[in-house]
Amino acid sequence: MSRILISVTHLLGAGHLTRAASLARAFARAGHAVTLVSGGMPIARPRLDGIRLVQLPPVRITGTAFTALLDPEGTPVTAERLAARREALLGAFADGRPDVVITELWPFGRRVLSPEFEALAEAVRAASPRPLLLASIRDILATPSRPERIAATHARLAAYDAVLVHGDPAFLPLDASWPADASLAPRLRYTGYVDEAEAAPAPAESRVGIVVSGGSSAAGLPLQEAAVAAAALTPGLSWRILVGGAVPDPAFARLVEAAPANAVVERARPDFRALLAGAALSVSQAGYNTVLDLLSSGCASVLVPFEAGHETEQRLRADTLAAHGLARVLPEDALTPESLAAAVLAAPAPGAPHAIGRDGARRSVAIVEAMLRAPSLLSHPEEGGRPALHPALDLAPLTDALARAADAGRTVAFWWRDDDAVAHTPALDRLLALARRSGWPVALAAVPARAEPSLAARLADEAGVDLLVHGLAHANHAPPAAKKAEFGPHRPLDALRADATEALALARARLGPRLLPVLVPPWNRLDPSLPGSLPALGYRGLSAAAPVAPVPGLIQVHAAVDPIAWRAGAKLADPAWIIDRAARAVAQDGTVGLLTHHLVQDEATWAFCARLLDHLAACAAKGRGANLSRAAALFAPTASPVSQPSPIFRGDPGTPPPREDSTASG
Repeated sequence: MSRILISVTHLLGAGHLTRAASLARAFARAGHAVTLVSGGMPIARPRLDGIRLVQLPPVRITGTAFTALLDPEGTPVTAERLAARREALLGAFADGRPDVVITELWPFGRRVLSPEFEALAEAVRAASPRPLLLASIRDILATPSRPERIAATHARLAAYDAVLVHGDPAFLPLDASWPADASLAPRLRYTGYVDEAEAAPAPAESRVGIVVSGGSSAAGLPLQEAAVAAAALTPGLSWRILVGGAVPDPAFARLVEAAPANAVVERARPDFRALLAGAALSVSQAGYNTVLDLLSSGCASVLVPFEAGHETEQRLRADTLAAHGLARVLPEDALTPESLAAAVLAAPAPGAPHAIGRDGARRSVAIVEAMLRAPSLLSHPEEGGRPALHPALDLAPLTDALARAADAGRTVAFWWRDDDAVAHTPALDRLLALARRSGWPVALAAVPARAEPSLAARLADEAGVDLLVHGLAHANHAPPAAKKAEFGPHRPLDALRADATEALALARARLGPRLLPVLVPPWNRLDPSLPGSLPALGYRGLSAAAPVAPVPGLIQVHAAVDPIAWRAGAKLADPAWIIDRAARAVAQDGTVGLLTHHLVQDEATWAFCARLLDHLAACAAKGRGANLSRAAALFAPTASPVSQPSPIFRGDPGTPPPREDSTASG
């Protein structure tokens, strides 16, 4: 058992406290002693049994004035109150003697409370033994307009061991809202969204029509007012409008009085998720927890993201959901009773199927436990202090997924593709040595126009190696503003066919009999009109990161599990996240491909790949749901015409997990 301290101050709504409380409960369920320090206004917070709650002298704000702190009575906070908060926080640290300290949002936000958080960080640095110091942040952050503030945040993170990012990078990576530079990226640990998915009591109503919600704060009042008026414009529809507890009673009373006969106005309910499950449509903002409720229920939704005070978080989340077919967006500045009624009458479809990671509480506990077990696994030294840590490699999620596949009578085919081979190099020797030691066959995607004679000579006696056609010259023909591509939709189809023809001819001439007529487009990007021409050009197969439409005579086997975080400087991505994604791929029917790049991998990536390959080889040897497949067999004419990877790896082939543009090097 370890001791965990989580410090959080919510100011606008209760989302930050809700997420922190979920983490606290997850750590407590795992047997840890948890102290939750809350600095916002006290709210009803159920199910904190077994968790020590420390309430600091509370502060709050009005509107979006995050720098104007108020006390509960609405007067500006005094220096004495801030000092009392700081002393209470340090007292909680001293009393709890934690092994792990987690600061929610800070140092990425809550700059107005920097003195108390800095005092806590200093106490951590001075403690012996020194606790782990972690930041906990949601999927989207508010990026400061002044670059020096970003630099100050990154400087403060030098004292931190990791940053728990409670989001899914395959859906919405952190760098969509915050610059994850080379100093920050190695610290990021994506957990998935924190959603405890509690079973809510079933509502008394079997069908509840349109459910309108605005979160717990008063920020949802404009939406609720528009909904009351929109209900009057749509007498044939049934509306249920839920109002957060922070909306003052007089404003709530006005909503009740103005509601037409087809609308019910009531305070927010504990069975909100169950209401959504029985609703025809949800109308809401796009806060973190509300979106999780929507994803869980699958309810069709219209999102009116909160954008007052130059807030961008909810709009980015809403637009991303809309881009994935999971919602429709009505911008807040376009909100009127008429526009809302029109959006409702447009009848959005239910949310599309998705595999967005929502096991963030459990994964956070697993990441922290792994860090506590293996403090010697260092990522890189930091100036003047303790090195940052990489969590130990936890293979249990993958092992469990394979066991379930075996119990279901399924065997998952794994294969290994390595890209960018051009010559005999020390890195190639290392790759081949790893293949021999682990017992894995490897398929080398070689660049025909750049292939040197030394490559074919080195591979002449390597019985377990197949060769694939990695484009023609690995040349980028995309416009400057577009993602790199050699066979992308930026040139005429005839030019693409000509290059593909030349590539296969050169490959056959330079690479010898180990060559398979399989095209691997550089950067995994391909004009969708080209595959239909490939069989006539002599190709038998296609391998990228995700399938294209089936083509008769063309076998597709893809490799989407890339362990490299390209935007972080071609470093190892979060191992826990890669394992989790691979485990979820195993849960689907199809072939799972590992993609490596021997010419650019760092030591951490080599070590991770070795562990993963050894583990899967051991599972295959013991008949535990895995089979190591050779490319020559997968692309044989008797193979399935299309080998589908798991849907969690579909999307832009330039950004497989953990969405760091994993095909950036091709």
